[in-house]
Amino acid sequence: MARNPITLSSETARRIWLKAQRLDEEAPFGAGPAASAAAIAHLGYVQIDTINVIERCHHHILYSRIPDYRRADLSHLQSAEKSIFEYWTHALSYVPVEDLRFFVPAMKVFRDNPSAWFGTVSKAEISAMRKRLREGGPLSIRDIDDDELVEKDHPWASRKPSKRVLQLMFYQGHVAIAAREGMLKTYDLIERHFSWASTPKPATERQITAYLLDRALRSQGIVSLDSICHLNAKAKKPVRELIEARVKRRDLVPVIIEGAEKVPHWAAPSVLEAEARPSGRVHVLSPFDPLVIQRKRLKIFFGYDHLFEAYVPAAKRVYGYFALPVLVGDRVVAAVDLKTDRAAGKLLVQKWTWLEEVGAEERAAVDVELGRFERFQLGV
Repeated sequence: MARNPITLSSETARRIWLKAQRLDEEAPFGAGPAASAAAIAHLGYVQIDTINVIERCHHHILYSRIPDYRRADLSHLQSAEKSIFEYWTHALSYVPVEDLRFFVPAMKVFRDNPSAWFGTVSKAEISAMRKRLREGGPLSIRDIDDDELVEKDHPWASRKPSKRVLQLMFYQGHVAIAAREGMLKTYDLIERHFSWASTPKPATERQITAYLLDRALRSQGIVSLDSICHLNAKAKKPVRELIEARVKRRDLVPVIIEGAEKVPHWAAPSVLEAEARPSGRVHVLSPFDPLVIQRKRLKIFFGYDHLFEAYVPAAKRVYGYFALPVLVGDRVVAAVDLKTDRAAGKLLVQKWTWLEEVGAEERAAVDVELGRFERFQLGV
């Protein structure tokens, strides 16, 4: 395989990306809890978000790839099977527990310099919370009724001191989120939750670099430095060096995408040799879906600028408060601003924006998928 760059049309590039995201098949991961575990392992992580205008994004992302997805499947993996855990990737996310060792060094950073993140939390407070958990078992903030309300003195601080202590202990790796009900988290000592004698051995810097690259190659097909190191600028230099080494070994091939020639991309030869066809499948995607969250990449591959306007004044919104891209095959054809009225049992269309001309057959397919999405939202 030559090391000279291979030029791809944006159409071919996005079909490779859709295939890597497993959005081109009906049920690529099967069904049941095992399907959710397989999806999270393949994607590398699934982002968690607090916004509940429609279904929260962690459920939405899995639903988009698992037709029979049930919310209880995720709870089973986290609390019963304990095959996934929550931690920070570019945002709070579900991650396969097999990958926890790649996050242990980040936990150490929070232990070594806690005040930079959470204000003043003393060792005595952490020791006291460890004792409370050890003697009283797992707890949520709702279980703590003896806190005094205090004024915030740091952007990440809480008005309940115990919450701030638990949050810091979470990032330090002292506690794990053992269960989640909506946004209410239950914490437990990490060693008890996972039945560990000790925390897994931390990965080395070289192993973490390889992990970041391999995770992106698996879930993106074609990668760039930005897509590999999303919101992780410090990783770019070692990742770039690893890419160059793999290109020399012919494990990776430089790729040029038409229309974005100035942005270097790479892919494995096997990915470029495999045929990626349009599936015609319809998806109403979360704005936090891995296909959507990296806006510049989305623009390069799909020619679509997604606008997340929840924090934009109403008068200045283009697509709406919580617009969702509508994917038909390999095209984003619409953006629909939805809201779930759970009391009335309806999915409300706040605003619909067509971005491309579509035929009657495609419109009908979009209506069918919207109906399926509504049933999922309402638990029907």
